[in-house]
Amino acid sequence: MFAKILIANRGEIALRILRACRTLGVGAVVAYSEADRESLAAQLADEAICIGPADARHSYLSASAIVSAAVVTGCDAIHPGYGFLSEDEGFADVVRAHGLTFVGPPAEVLERFASKEGTRRLLGAQGLPTIPGSGMLRDEAHALEEAERIGYPVLVKPSAGGGGKGMRLCRTPRELESSLKVSRSEAMAGFGDDSLYLEKFLDDSRHVEVQVAVDRFGNAIHMGERDCSVQRRHQKLLEETPSPSLSDAARQELCDRAVKAVAGAGYENLGTLEFLVDGKGDAYFIEINCRIQVEHPITELCTGIDMVALQIKIAAGEPIGMTQADVVSRGHAIEFRILAEDPANDFRPQAGQVDAYLAPGGPGVRMDSHLYPGYDIPSYYDSLLGKLCVWGPDRAQAIARADAALRELLVDGVITNIELHRAILANQVFIDGKVTTGLLDRVGSAPFVAAGNR
Repeated sequence: MFAKILIANRGEIALRILRACRTLGVGAVVAYSEADRESLAAQLADEAICIGPADARHSYLSASAIVSAAVVTGCDAIHPGYGFLSEDEGFADVVRAHGLTFVGPPAEVLERFASKEGTRRLLGAQGLPTIPGSGMLRDEAHALEEAERIGYPVLVKPSAGGGGKGMRLCRTPRELESSLKVSRSEAMAGFGDDSLYLEKFLDDSRHVEVQVAVDRFGNAIHMGERDCSVQRRHQKLLEETPSPSLSDAARQELCDRAVKAVAGAGYENLGTLEFLVDGKGDAYFIEINCRIQVEHPITELCTGIDMVALQIKIAAGEPIGMTQADVVSRGHAIEFRILAEDPANDFRPQAGQVDAYLAPGGPGVRMDSHLYPGYDIPSYYDSLLGKLCVWGPDRAQAIARADAALRELLVDGVITNIELHRAILANQVFIDGKVTTGLLDRVGSAPFVAAGNR
């Protein structure tokens, strides 16, 4: 096991990793930017070090600053969390070159799975069904040719990165022509890679993902699936497990095929395979996230497995220490991404001071957040303030507990999406478990905002 880990991230995930390190008895150093000097993780850490200015390019995205901080503070490993450099094979290679361990897949594994289009072919060869799509797009003419072959509507997708950045839905050749330049620009700005490919767009599909873990000895398990269909512009807002759209038999088959395929392709550490499920119940693999997911807590609530601790153990060279038979999922859990955004004004990001903060409590309620009264939300990073996670013996009780927890959650001083979540919970389509990925984009947020404000 490691002696000391540098936490190269911010916000709630930095705090989450810090707590996992303390559970394992591992020392931890929190790396922070100048904008995060007063962050809760930096305040609670036994040791913290500034890695640069607020601009992420010169702090959380600076490999040299992060590795230097790890060396200076005597760390033997670096945990990148999610986002930033968490799936950057070049960074993982630099970490290893300095005698440190990257907590995540090794550099060669990240390189193998770096291209979404390449990964689709790789796991397709391992037996996973994939959505019709293109190879890398050479130019506009090639894109138009491939779109005609695939059939509209199509999604323009960056081959690198995630989180919906650079993705564009195109229903006509004209839309495709106008989207390509914008997608390339967003992909380059977000991931330093402007390569794009096309994927057939499935209307009224559900987004389901399978959580897996593979150690260097070839042991592999899955920890069930999560449903991430409540989205806005390809950005997840709410996740739940298990998926209300899958039968037990379909769930078992999907998870078994996913873990078998990823182990066969030589994966290592934690990972999440994402699928789209069409109206007939057929699942198609779309991509893999080679890191800890934002929504990992709901899997923890149902399985009792500390996934960050497991991630650290695997990176340290330890075996998973359990078989598939040891993984038992109980009850139902839902996660709400609490964002500093204004749903009534096109989800405009908010910044400013949190005047008051009260986390909800009660049986089955967990709040992962870095907020505290007086905290200044910086304008330099994403708008995630925390994740309210609720568990219940079944879905109906989880929804009831979630509504009570959302009523109790208080964030004063900035506008948030708390009321939007309450409105989604009360919507009959959600209650019936029939939300598809395009619902909020199709009907707009106005009905949900109005319902939440009543």
